[in-house]
Order: sequence, then structure tokens, then C-alpha cells
Amino acid sequence: MMSHDPETLRFYGSEAAAYTSRGQEPSRQRIEIFISRLQPGATILELGCGGGQDSEFMIAKGFAVSPTDGTPEIAREAEKRLGIPVATLLFGDLNEQDVYEGIWANACLLHIPRPELPGILVRIHAALKAGGVFYASFKAGQAEGRDAFDRYYNYPTESWLRETYAQLAWTSVSVEAQSGSGYDHKPTDWLHVLATKHA
Repeated sequence: MMSHDPETLRFYGSEAAAYTSRGQEPSRQRIEIFISRLQPGATILELGCGGGQDSEFMIAKGFAVSPTDGTPEIAREAEKRLGIPVATLLFGDLNEQDVYEGIWANACLLHIPRPELPGILVRIHAALKAGGVFYASFKAGQAEGRDAFDRYYNYPTESWLRETYAQLAWTSVSVEAQSGSGYDHKPTDWLHVLATKHA
């Protein structure tokens, strides 16, 4: 199985302009918690940057951010906003070693097929420097499935996520549940995961 879902990528490609121009605000509260764990000016990789609002916020805070997205059309839209290159990167193509102090993956790893998520976490863990910080958010659920836009979601439980993260050497892993919404405006239970790589 691939580390991405073709139907999900097709949705984001066809809806890139609308998806990135809907006025989405940066995830300020989560970003502030994330960057409080980092040194000033730290290097950050953003996976699935979407419209670029989170990267924009972190760049304004003085961090060296490398924004990426798995959909070329969305990467181009984010470039317009940020004024810097935005690489097209599928999660399964991440091959860097000990490069980043932080990796930010807001509402994007939730599209990875469940059997492939452990392997992607291995790649993310490898790309982090010792002591690096990793944030990701997931839509909670009991079983994988698709939404009204035919986007795939892995819909994990908190216990499943903890077990999956436990396969790697983290100093700490915190999981926080929170109610919210998403692009479909439906009530959503979110799981926010913050992990620190063993120094």
C-alpha cells in the first residue's frame, strides 16, 4: 500500500485554489506550545503546509521554516502567500537524517493509510535531530474511512496512536483530545500529539 491515497491527493489538487484561499487562521495556540520547546531560529520542516498559514506564522516568529505539501497545486498556492519555495513532498519520500529541530504536521498525517503510518513516523523520527520536537494532529475515530469529499482518514484512537508512537525512541509523547471542526464544517474530535526525540 502507498503512503498516500490517490483519491485524497486528487481532491486537494482539484480544490487547491478554494482550499488555500478560505481564510484559514494559523493554529496559534498549538504553534506557541510547539515553538516554546525550540531554540530561537530553530530549523522546522512543515509537512502538509496547505495554504501556508502555519509556516507564515512561524517564519514571522524568526524560525527557519521549510514548508512542503504533497500536492503540487497546493504547494504553488502556498508559494504565492509565503514568497519562498514550497517543495512538493510526499510523506514516503522524506529521506533526510538529523536535519531539523522541529517537524510540524498539522492535520495531514491523518490521510496516511493506517498500515503505513508507523513507517512514516520512522522517517520523521530520523529527520529530527536528537531532542527535536514533532507535532501532529489527527481526527479521532475507531476505524479508517472516507468523508463526504472521498478523502481517506486513518481515524485513530488515542491508545492506537500511543502504541504506534511507542515503537520509536521519544523522551516524551503527549496526546490531547479536543473538539473542533474541519473543511467539511462537521463536529470533529481531534487528537493533538507532541513528541520529543530522545536526546
